[in-house]
Amino acid sequence: MSASTPTKTPLTKRPAGGGDGSARTYASYARPAWQRLLLTRETAIIALLVVVLVWANVNVPNFDGPLTVYYLFLDLMPILLIALPMTLIIITGEIDLSVASTVALTSAFTGVLFTDAGFSFPVAALAAIAIGAVCGAFNGFLVGYVGLPSLAVTIGTLALYRGIAVGLLGTEAKTGFPDEWADRVTDRIGETSYPQGLVVFLVLAVVFALLLHFSSFGRGVFEIGLNDEAARFSGVDVARTKLVLFMLAGAVSGLAGVYYTLRFDLSRGDSATGMELQVIAAVLLGGVSIFGGRGALHGVIAGVLLIGVIASAMRLEGQTQNVTNIVTGVLLIASVIIPRLLSWASGRLPRRTRGDT
Repeated sequence: MSASTPTKTPLTKRPAGGGDGSARTYASYARPAWQRLLLTRETAIIALLVVVLVWANVNVPNFDGPLTVYYLFLDLMPILLIALPMTLIIITGEIDLSVASTVALTSAFTGVLFTDAGFSFPVAALAAIAIGAVCGAFNGFLVGYVGLPSLAVTIGTLALYRGIAVGLLGTEAKTGFPDEWADRVTDRIGETSYPQGLVVFLVLAVVFALLLHFSSFGRGVFEIGLNDEAARFSGVDVARTKLVLFMLAGAVSGLAGVYYTLRFDLSRGDSATGMELQVIAAVLLGGVSIFGGRGALHGVIAGVLLIGVIASAMRLEGQTQNVTNIVTGVLLIASVIIPRLLSWASGRLPRRTRGDT
């Protein structure tokens, strides 16, 4: 080969923000399309959700009734909302444990601004969402620009935001919020069994799906999760990306706080206690890697629904919350084992090569 002859290098395709977010090579496409589509964590959790739904409809009395579906989505709405930005945060390899405290804080501010300060409810709600964004920005600044670990930061702000919420209200509870706004959350969509609040989630789910899977920002999120140093050298502003993600988590948590206030006609400083663990469990169960770099929103939504369906079915069966927590924990452990089994299975299946007939 002469010196002027160019050498061939493997061609790669940059991640498009979907799948596992890792670099794709021609070897990645050697498997048939059905294997690449079906042998994934997201497909496994969706299949499990379908199995549980079928079992519950057959074996659990009144599970298939319209009231069950209605209250299922009413109860899951805050988790569904917060799981959207939490997915992006965990894909970067970070975590936010302060989301439930932000829900309580924004709910407390909504109550104080509406009942004590005399603001109209829309103004109080928008102010609460803005306060949530500020809380998220504080987390994002410490994580992205100061370089502190997100686990330590958000454990601290978990206690800080909860303490401020309790300090605002003490043992008092604010009630008497406008019925016309509460009805927009709890009324059904037409003649269906779905609450109107679900429309807000669906709009946000589309927005976050486009952001994560079909934008350069989303590709940067995956690159940070795979290797933040490589992402920085490839032109991704790692600090700014993390700041934006934590701000989104705070704003959506503020929206969940407003929802929580309207849903129960109640504003308390101890609202949403423990919700952060439910959100993180659902996100991990939905196929997002705790180490970052991998995940998809449709799997996360299926994970939230799976946890909700199991809890609803077990409640109708008369089981205690402790039993439900045990089942959820087992599923969470299984979500770590299943990908290993899928990887093993996909590696054992024969691959077609160009020379096969």
